[in-house]
Amino acid sequence: MNSGPLETPFDATPEEAIAAIVAFDGPVLVDLDETLYLRNSTEDFIDSARPGLLALLLLRILDFLQPWHLTGGEATRDAWRVRLVIVLFPWVQRRWRARTSVLASSYLNRPLLAALRSGAREPIIVTVGFLSIVKPLLEASGLRDVRVVAARGFGFHDRRRGKLEMAVDALGIDTVSRSLVVTDSVQDRPLLEVSARPMRTIWPEARYRRALGHVYLPGEYLTRVKRPGERYVVRGIIQEDFAFWVLASIGLAALPLVHVAGLLLLLLSFWTIYECGYVDNDLAAARFESDPKLTSQFHEALVATPRWQPWIWALASGAAAIFVLRAPLRPVPLDFGKWLALLIATFLWFKLYNRVDKDTRIWMFPFLQLARSAAVLVVVPVAAIGAVFFGAQVLARWVPYYVYRITRQDWPRTHTHVIRLMFFFVLCIMLWAAYGRSAVFNWTCGAIWLWSAFRARDELVTVVRGASRIDRGRPAQ
Repeated sequence: MNSGPLETPFDATPEEAIAAIVAFDGPVLVDLDETLYLRNSTEDFIDSARPGLLALLLLRILDFLQPWHLTGGEATRDAWRVRLVIVLFPWVQRRWRARTSVLASSYLNRPLLAALRSGAREPIIVTVGFLSIVKPLLEASGLRDVRVVAARGFGFHDRRRGKLEMAVDALGIDTVSRSLVVTDSVQDRPLLEVSARPMRTIWPEARYRRALGHVYLPGEYLTRVKRPGERYVVRGIIQEDFAFWVLASIGLAALPLVHVAGLLLLLLSFWTIYECGYVDNDLAAARFESDPKLTSQFHEALVATPRWQPWIWALASGAAAIFVLRAPLRPVPLDFGKWLALLIATFLWFKLYNRVDKDTRIWMFPFLQLARSAAVLVVVPVAAIGAVFFGAQVLARWVPYYVYRITRQDWPRTHTHVIRLMFFFVLCIMLWAAYGRSAVFNWTCGAIWLWSAFRARDELVTVVRGASRIDRGRPAQ
C-alpha cells in the first residue's frame, strides 16, 4: 500500500518513469503492488478466502488482539493475516491460483510492462509481498522467468528487514547501487536512496482494495469510515452504552452471566440499525449539503453498505437476545414486537434527522440519544436509578451538540463525562427527595457512580487543576 501524496526528492510522473526505464542501461528493480500490479497482491489473496464473512470475522478478531506487536510491529501484520487465512481456509491457495489470470489481465500495468520489455535486460521484481502469493500472479502475467525478490515463506524475518536488506541480500549491494528503482511507496526510501536512479511514482490507475471489503459486517462503517482510528466500538459503545446497560439491569437479573450475553446480542441488534443511520447521514450530507463534514475514508468506499443485510443481522441478533434475556422463561410475541418497533422508529427518526436543517436537528438529537442510551428499557427491566442515569446521559450528550450547532464552529471541547456526573448528581438528589434514600443508596447506584467517575477521571483532573480562588492573592488597593 502506498503512502499517498507525501512528497520525496525522488518523485516522478508515470511518463518520466517510463522514459527513464527505456533509456536506462543497468538493472531495473520494480515494485509489484500498486506499481507493476495495480492492486495489492496480499489483499487480493486474502480476499479469495471463503466463506468471506467468517474470514472477515476472524481477521477482525486478529486486528483486536494485534499479535504482531510481539513479532516486530506493523511490518509483520500481513504475515499473521496470511497465516491465519491459509491455516483456517486451506482451499484459499487453490482459489488464488484460479483467480490470478483474471486479476493479471485486468490489473497489470501494461505501459510499465512494455517499457520494462523494451530493452535487452530483464527487470527484477522486488517486493515485501510473499513469494508463494506473488509467483502465481507473475506467471499469469507472462512473467514466469522474471527474477523475484520477495518474502520467503510466511515468517516475520523478511518483513522486519524491509525491501532494502532483502534486495542487498539477494542481489548484492553492487547491483542495487547501479540500479534504477521504480516504486510507489515512501516506505521504500532506504532502497531509493542507495540506487543510481530512484523513481517514486504514483500510478493513477492504482487502487488499494482492502480484502473482503465487499463483505458486510456490522461495525465496519463506524470503525473505518465514520470514526476511523478512534476505537469507537470499544471506547464509545462497549465502555459507555453497554457498560451502563449492564450496571443498570444486572441487579435484577436471575442469571447474571446469561443476562450479560443477552445484552451483548441486544447491543449488536440495536447498533446494526443505528449504524445504518450513520451511513445515511453521510450519504445525505454528500447529496444535499453544500459543505458536508465527511471523512476522507467516505470517498474511498472501504466497506460494504447493503440495504437489507443489516436488518437480517438486527432481527436475528435481536430475536436471539430476547430468548437469552428471558431465560429460563419463554419470551412472548410482544417482546419481539416492541423491539422491532424500536428499531424501525430509530431508523426512521435518523433518516428524518438527516434530511432536516441543522437548527431543527438540535431538537431531534436528544431523541436519537434517548434511543441509544435507553433502548434496553424496551425489553429489560432496570433499576430506577439506572433509568435516571440514562436521562443524565442523554442530557450530557445533548449539551455539547447544542453548543456545536449554536456556535456553528468545530465540535466544542466540553467535559462530557463531568457534565454527565453533574446531571446525574442533580437527578439523584431529586430522586432522593421524592422517594427516599433507598432510591439512591444501593449497589446499582454505587456501581454506576464508580464507573462514571472512572470514565471521567481525566476530565475531573483537568477541572480540579483549573480551579482557583479569585479572592486570594489579589494586589492591595
